[in-house]
Amino acid sequence: MPRLDTPTFPTAAVAAPHAAAAEAGRAILIEGGNAVEAMIAMAATIAVVYPHMNGIGGDAFWCVAEPGGRVHAIDAAGFAGAHATPALYHDRGLDAVPARGPLAALTVPGAVDGWRLAGELARARGGRLPFATLLSDAIRRAREGVPVSGSEARLWASGKGPNERAALEHAPGFRETYFVDGAPPEAGAVRRFPALADTLAYLAEAGLRDFYAGDVAREIASGLERIGAPVTRADLRRYEARVVRPLALKLPGVEIFNLPPPSQGLASLAILGIAERLSLGRPDTVSWHHGLVESVKRAFAIRDRVVLDPALLDGDPQDLLADAILAREAAAISTRRAAPWPRAGGEADTIWMGAIDRDGLAVSFIQSLYWEYGSGCVLPGTGIGLQNRGAAFSLAHDAANPLAPGRKPFHTLNPPIARFADGRVVAWGCMGGDGQPQTQAQVFSRYRAGASPAEAIDAPRWLLGRTWGETSTALKLESRFDESLIAGLDRLGHRVEVLDAPYSDTLGHAGLLVKRPRDGRVEATHDPRSDGAALGS
Repeated sequence: MPRLDTPTFPTAAVAAPHAAAAEAGRAILIEGGNAVEAMIAMAATIAVVYPHMNGIGGDAFWCVAEPGGRVHAIDAAGFAGAHATPALYHDRGLDAVPARGPLAALTVPGAVDGWRLAGELARARGGRLPFATLLSDAIRRAREGVPVSGSEARLWASGKGPNERAALEHAPGFRETYFVDGAPPEAGAVRRFPALADTLAYLAEAGLRDFYAGDVAREIASGLERIGAPVTRADLRRYEARVVRPLALKLPGVEIFNLPPPSQGLASLAILGIAERLSLGRPDTVSWHHGLVESVKRAFAIRDRVVLDPALLDGDPQDLLADAILAREAAAISTRRAAPWPRAGGEADTIWMGAIDRDGLAVSFIQSLYWEYGSGCVLPGTGIGLQNRGAAFSLAHDAANPLAPGRKPFHTLNPPIARFADGRVVAWGCMGGDGQPQTQAQVFSRYRAGASPAEAIDAPRWLLGRTWGETSTALKLESRFDESLIAGLDRLGHRVEVLDAPYSDTLGHAGLLVKRPRDGRVEATHDPRSDGAALGS
């Protein structure tokens, strides 16, 4: 089989699940902006062109590696509003936080303040472009209109999740914003977002803190009150994104970084750390896939115990990546039999994007509304679609992370970055809830074993657990897997389900960028499963 070549660019590159976002990032790099500035522009544009996957009413996480220096992490996850109490839901006869509608929109959107904090980091690295420039592409596209993406159209054409779709359609502002001529959108139909364009334009001039403490905040709070969501203007005013210490995992020849709780970055690192101790052998053998799947199960068990609101943590999550703990987890894995499954699954859709500039500044970034379209609620005065991240909370008082005002929910979002001993810097990631750590592990392990970036992204993938609109918790494999490998996993006790598609959206939209030290060139690729692109200069 011929080697799959990776696009390679002279000095800098970006990768995104929608070509328009990649174009916005490349334009900033060409204009002299650094990788963080490029990512802010990409984050704004992707919020316009991929609204089913993310938006400015959601959350985000950043991992930024300085060339040869510090790795920065930004937690831009919002907390539960002042009125978000278990009593609010119990009084309405609910025993769980609903996934759609105003009561699902119970956390402050953190993404925009993450852009602001990232902007400070960009300026510390010599960035000089104003937010008016960084947001200009998103504003233009929202005002002039953008074609509905193939990914969004496939979501509606798939026939999955009829109950969820009904809940979306009844959410305030949903149909008026996302449907075209009263019907679910078809690929290529042009759709405009004038209210969102006005909001972004106002923020570009007034400053991003206006989202939380100015005229935009007042309009958001008024809209939230009108629909009955439990977030107040005071909640918006006191929210700030924060710089946090990244988690780190050292493997032979490479150090990998990711976000601490409430992000599940711990799980992504633990999978790689456990699998390293299994001596998996050659990629794409039965033993290799079995070992990774079993590492996922062990890592998720750790995650589900300790990935909480940071204020509730008992101890340092970095300690759970210690050699002794990872060795203990690896020793509990049988090479001959799959461990029991399932555990509770996390449903989500998200975007991951990466950027590396000419100086080697590297960004791994992830932004999300949680489930497709989040809560489904859109505030008419601002055009902001609201996330449903708060659906991850439990209403039980004895839960690990129960709902309470000011508390952060569990987050599937996690953007990794790696530094190799030979000087390579790698930014990669994926969307997809519980699938994020799984895809990250498959992609990175293949790349580390010698696959090109394009091969690592293109190769067939699997997902353990439930996905949106489905009840199956089986090990789902794309149909391109060899029949003998599928049979081998079945013999080991994995409940295997082969998907119809050779390239399935269910398996996530991943991307990978590599800055090469010997010539400064950047290899970059994005997923054939998405509407994305890798572009550079």
